[in-house]
Amino acid sequence: MIESNRDYVLNYFDGLRTNAIAESINAKIQIAIIKNRGSRDLDFFLYRVANFL
Repeated sequence: MIESNRDYVLNYFDGLRTNAIAESINAKIQIAIIKNRGSRDLDFFLYRVANFL
């Protein structure tokens, strides 16, 4: 398993890069989805996501 994911494992050590920013943005989008409470208006949802980030 380590050999098949070697590039991903060593990615942090090569350039100190992680996916923390992507995970943070994903968490904020998930919170926006929860706060949206079932609205079906896509434009309004995208507006809320843009203002939440």
